[in-house]
Amino acid sequence: MSFWDHIDALRSVLVRIVVVLVVVTIGLFCVMPAIFDSIILAPCHGDFALYRLFQGITSSVSWLPQFSTEGFHVELINIKLASQFFIHMSTSFWLALVLMFPFVLYQLWTFVAPALYPNEKKGVKTAFCIGCLMFFLGVAVGYFIVFPVTLRFLADYHVSQMVPNQISLDSYMDTFLMLIFVMGIIFELPLLAWLLGVMGVLHRDFFRKYRRHAVVVLLALAAIITPTGDPFTLMIVFLPIYLLFEISAYLVPKTAVTAD
Repeated sequence: MSFWDHIDALRSVLVRIVVVLVVVTIGLFCVMPAIFDSIILAPCHGDFALYRLFQGITSSVSWLPQFSTEGFHVELINIKLASQFFIHMSTSFWLALVLMFPFVLYQLWTFVAPALYPNEKKGVKTAFCIGCLMFFLGVAVGYFIVFPVTLRFLADYHVSQMVPNQISLDSYMDTFLMLIFVMGIIFELPLLAWLLGVMGVLHRDFFRKYRRHAVVVLLALAAIITPTGDPFTLMIVFLPIYLLFEISAYLVPKTAVTAD
């Protein structure tokens, strides 16, 4: 294929992605009010699954700070005339992009695959499958754990009792989408480590040497994501991230790859 043939093939791939993205976005736009009520705004209520789990755990372990779901409710306000409409559209787009993640990877794969050898295709297929799985797992951790813990702390935090919290819809959605996508990207770290290991950039001795440093950095990262003094909620966020570090160490070669 000539250079322009490659450009034409890439254009076809991008057109298919855009067309499907537009169709899915329109479909989600039509049902977005129901998605908001039952999914996106669910952490605003005290009966959210994670809150009930925390209450059950702390009530059965006497030395843990007691966690209560009673009376917790976050009331959102809208302070800009067009915010609800634009959030309706933007959330439909970002949610469509999340749901289409495997489709986007597959379309990119169809463009790259003809240039790969059979053994390379097998490795890339495995990497794409693992990448999709880890991305959705990260999104789930962000939705069910990281965002609710962050919302619960920040919604109840007061620098002074004379200053009530009035949380805007824009602020809520910015935090929601940021944490969801950040966790999805963080969960791609084992795949990135594996790819760097295959390229000879990373090896297991690196993880062994800097494990103690990584624990400190990851604890700081978990503290930033969930700025709370409660060690229980801190560990809830820290443990999945640290597990990703250990999985990454397991996936890379034991020793550095050297050229002949």
